[in-house]
Amino acid sequence: MNSKRIWLSAMENSKNLLIRSLGGRALNAAIPKYLFGTLLDIGCGEKPLASMAGGHVQKHIALDHPGSQHDTHAVDVFASAFAIPLAESSVDSVLCTAVLEHLEEPETAIGEAFRVLKPGGRAIYTVPFIWHLHEEPRDFYRFTKYGLRYLFEKKGFRILELNALSGFWVTFLQLLVYKLFAFNRGPLRYIPVIPILGLVFQGIGYILNRLDPNEKWTWAYLIAVEKPA
Repeated sequence: MNSKRIWLSAMENSKNLLIRSLGGRALNAAIPKYLFGTLLDIGCGEKPLASMAGGHVQKHIALDHPGSQHDTHAVDVFASAFAIPLAESSVDSVLCTAVLEHLEEPETAIGEAFRVLKPGGRAIYTVPFIWHLHEEPRDFYRFTKYGLRYLFEKKGFRILELNALSGFWVTFLQLLVYKLFAFNRGPLRYIPVIPILGLVFQGIGYILNRLDPNEKWTWAYLIAVEKPA
């Protein structure tokens, strides 16, 4: 990759440092608490959480569907989240981040995860609440904490943890940064004004979120659940 492409990639990656930091922190706290044994990573994409989970599980099975928009070089099993080709009660843990909103039948996918989990097995999911359309046209749902509790308890899970990942300021300013980056095209791509402004807004969002973390405006939730023993 030449220096120009590296520069453009770095600027593009700067647009969501805030939510990646907050989401990563939440997962870094949850993974040691809930994941163990054989882990099934549903909708793994490029398997970005392999290093984070690696020290806590013995085996990491990466599952994604053949039509994934992500790089699939790390995928172990190509299959649908609605029909996982694993035996009942065969895995200890499930990880599913930013996937349920892209599934036509999220309730079915939750039930399938319940099926393959052993009794006493645990799962971690993250889902958006206030967020823009992405990975279109496969973007179907947004979830409230009440909807999440209903769906997971309906399929038999016990809720261990259900947390909002931000307040208003993170959501508002992060979405504003995404909007600004829509203008980062053509010759403007080589001028770092918008990326620098984006970093400033994200920094302000981080500070204001600590002062006013009202979860009613969260961009996403993390939910940890258990299949009763």
